Amino acid sequence: MRTQIVAGNWKMNCNLDESLHLLNALKLKDFSKADVEVVIAPPFTNLYPIHQNLNDSSIKISAQNINENEEGAYTGEISPDMLKSVGVEYVIIGHSERRAIYNESDELLAKKVTAALKHDFKIMFCIGEMLDQRKADKHFDVVKEQLEKGLFHLSASEMKQVVIAYEPVWAIGTGETASPEQAQDIHQYIRQVLAEQYNQDVADQTSILYGGSVKPNNAREIFAKKDVDGGLIGGASLDADSFAEIVMSF
Repeated sequence: MRTQIVAGNWKMNCNLDESLHLLNALKLKDFSKADVEVVIAPPFTNLYPIHQNLNDSSIKISAQNINENEEGAYTGEISPDMLKSVGVEYVIIGHSERRAIYNESDELLAKKVTAALKHDFKIMFCIGEMLDQRKADKHFDVVKEQLEKGLFHLSASEMKQVVIAYEPVWAIGTGETASPEQAQDIHQYIRQVLAEQYNQDVADQTSILYGGSVKPNNAREIFAKKDVDGGLIGGASLDADSFAEIVMSF
């Protein structure tokens, strides 16, 4: 059975006090009624204090990025070992903002995936099309190419460490949302591509999250689709009540 996951990407929001306040609010929520893994991705500066304050919480911690090198003269970067040392379990790789703003290529992302697996992280690998690509009916081609270049150097056993997050880039932070039917269509296609590259077992076991403006008022309908296994949540994850509602949509 695939793991259902709701992950909150805090992006460049929340200083330390704000992060701890948000964490404490989340710890008061009873997520035990939902069969779902809850993950939060605070900024780098707050990862260790968050880890120290989790106590007995089942919430998992993710980094928002990772460097592909072990160590060295890479000013401003964070290595896999640094993340491992502060209790990080997941890393987000290939987020559309990293691709678009910081020009991270598919080839670079493949190196980051390899580095993360070497250190036994679970990976949330992001893929998705821009608005012009969707309008040109190229969205299937785009996500297939991103999968091929970013992940398909991995073995079937290594894919067990990978969660895929489909982000329609045109629906991130815009208030626009792919319809549940659109989300299901492309999630089903992603699973088909995985089956063709590996086998049906890999395809059936890989969790695929939806990441485009999920809110409490649409999460239940989106998550009800057969091939949608949860969400990578942006803005709504910064409010404990909204995030909890999304988690409880399961």
